[in-house]
Amino acid sequence: MADQGGSNHGIARTSRTRTEEQRQKDLERIKDYRDLEDQVRAHAAKNDFSADVFALTSKLLRLNPEYYTVWNVRRRCLISGLLSKPSPGSSPSKASPTSSPTATTTTSSAECSSSLSTETPPAPECPTTGKSGTTAETEADKEDEEQKKQQNKEQDQQNDQQILQKELHFTIPLLLESPKCYWIWSYRLWILKQVIERLSVPVARKIWEEELGLTSKMLLRDQRNFHAWGYRRHVVEQLESPALEGKSLVESEFEFTTKKIEQNLSNFSAWHSRSKLIPRLLDERNADDEARKAFFEEELNKIGEAINVGPDDQSLWYYHQFLMLNLVSFVGHPTITPAFTQEERVTYLQREIEGIQELLEDYDDAKLIYEALFDYTLYLCQLQERKPNEQEEEDLKSWLAQLKKLDPMRSGRWADLERDLGLRVVEEA
Repeated sequence: MADQGGSNHGIARTSRTRTEEQRQKDLERIKDYRDLEDQVRAHAAKNDFSADVFALTSKLLRLNPEYYTVWNVRRRCLISGLLSKPSPGSSPSKASPTSSPTATTTTSSAECSSSLSTETPPAPECPTTGKSGTTAETEADKEDEEQKKQQNKEQDQQNDQQILQKELHFTIPLLLESPKCYWIWSYRLWILKQVIERLSVPVARKIWEEELGLTSKMLLRDQRNFHAWGYRRHVVEQLESPALEGKSLVESEFEFTTKKIEQNLSNFSAWHSRSKLIPRLLDERNADDEARKAFFEEELNKIGEAINVGPDDQSLWYYHQFLMLNLVSFVGHPTITPAFTQEERVTYLQREIEGIQELLEDYDDAKLIYEALFDYTLYLCQLQERKPNEQEEEDLKSWLAQLKKLDPMRSGRWADLERDLGLRVVEEA
């Protein structure tokens, strides 16, 4: 059976003891599950993807949403009969203009005129009258046929919309039970892809906007669910795309990360999404050098205050390192600070190193502080294209000795750093 959601952040798994009666009930459930699995596999082996098989997949996936093969069977059931057959090369959201009846009539008249100019009497292929009626009646028949096709198309779209929305609703209880199940998220994306391909743009866009709302609700339940964060980025990308007549959502998404960070400073995914949004945000704001500098300082102050509160929080140091790398690795990469001078970059980096050293007065056992000091000192040397000076080398040895003491599980990494930098660290007895 599937792990129904796994352990959430900070919530330990618990074990339970079973009575003999409970054990027998479990065995019965396992037998029923195996029988159901055998039925689905037998039908799939015979390429039977009927509505009955579709119903069987519903039962099986409610028991085990991790069963990706059954999700694939469910897809086959949809495209093999439940959903309409799309016209080759056509999509409701990308419909190409069709020839009008007027254009058709004009072409026919031209052909008849050409025929009349070369033959007498008129050729029978271009009659003006006939036993069954006139050319106008023929055109009326074509219009009726086109109208019927359009009605059938609209009916197919309505049917597809009902089925696709039911599928999205089907997965919601499964997501609530198993919010980190990759296969549920993957299936929803496939359904949403069908929405774009089969439905009109206004209808498809509304459904995708509702999906963005779903991710917000999922992130209320677990603010650090990285599956939901990654899924949200994909939904936003589609809502911004030409296929859904989209426009940029970078401002609202940046504000969303701010809200989530204010609710929980340890939200690694929110900090990560923020770092990905910033280059676009500044470009779309047409931020000049002064605006970029002010933005950089604001972000630096924000993360600095957070680190003062939680110096053991790895997610905070991740974002702080992102900002520091904007000072060091700025060539050929999107950056907040393209116009900073060398002197400005060095000044910012030195100021951060000094501020972090002050943290040691209150947190001398915080491993992440020593790691940051070690890395940023090397960044400074890289920026100035030099080797560590005598004082810096002594500091590096001291910080490395503390890292060996505080994190012996990574002794191999510390040994590699010691060897690569030519440091001889004397460990305390």
